[in-house]
Amino acid sequence: MVITDGMSRLFLIGVALIAFATPVLAQERDAKDRQRLLDLAYTLGESHALRQACQGESDQYWRSRMVRMTEVEQADQAFDAQMRERFNTGFASRRSEYPTCDDASRKAEQQVSRKGQSQAQKLSQSVRQAQREPDSVADGEGPR
Repeated sequence: MVITDGMSRLFLIGVALIAFATPVLAQERDAKDRQRLLDLAYTLGESHALRQACQGESDQYWRSRMVRMTEVEQADQAFDAQMRERFNTGFASRRSEYPTCDDASRKAEQQVSRKGQSQAQKLSQSVRQAQREPDSVADGEGPR
């Protein structure tokens, strides 16, 4: 369980990078980053189901991170619904696969944490790259 907690912390750090260090709103993201947000929402749903298998139904750790992500993204209604649906699909998938806490569910939780960390890092890197690139000639990048 200690490894799982460590992996969860790493995953949380990645999600925090998205939620707090990213002023880019969902509607301003390109298609690739929007897909990354959907993938991350799915992974958060998986994480929520796997954590609840061991911590109990009342545990809302990953669900609250998903809520925070949707608040920060301020997505239009359609994309917000897509993110929530992906979260719920990820949750249902893992809940049916791992209904109880055992070695298999703990191992799955570690794997999902690694996947989520990777997704969050890719999204964060993409956002940082976009923030460094000027948007137009008016931003100082013009033909020379």
